Amino acid sequence: MVRPEDSVPLLKGTLDLLVLKSLSWGPRHGYAVSSWLEQHAGGTFGVDDSALYQALQRMEGRGWLEAEWDTTENNRRARYYRLTTAGRKQLSAETAKWSRYSEAMRMVLTAEGGR
Repeated sequence: MVRPEDSVPLLKGTLDLLVLKSLSWGPRHGYAVSSWLEQHAGGTFGVDDSALYQALQRMEGRGWLEAEWDTTENNRRARYYRLTTAGRKQLSAETAKWSRYSEAMRMVLTAEGGR
């Protein structure tokens, strides 16, 4: 388990991608998105609740998500978010961009000396 002091802040621009990925498996409410991210990142990312809900609203405004009210498994009302076609396209584009970026970073960080 990752200790709070070992968590790392998200890089600028990554929260949307992570939220889109979490929703690629089906509709979720905000707390479920946060829990999915924590679980799949091994607790490494600390996602601020207000930042998460701002991101969800921003992505809904961009047409990447649709939301509707429903009841959770704990019998509470919550907004469930799901990807739209535009959201799936955005997820694909952002995933490709981050894959290129992380590969370039890997090459630089594992480079040997020389010119």
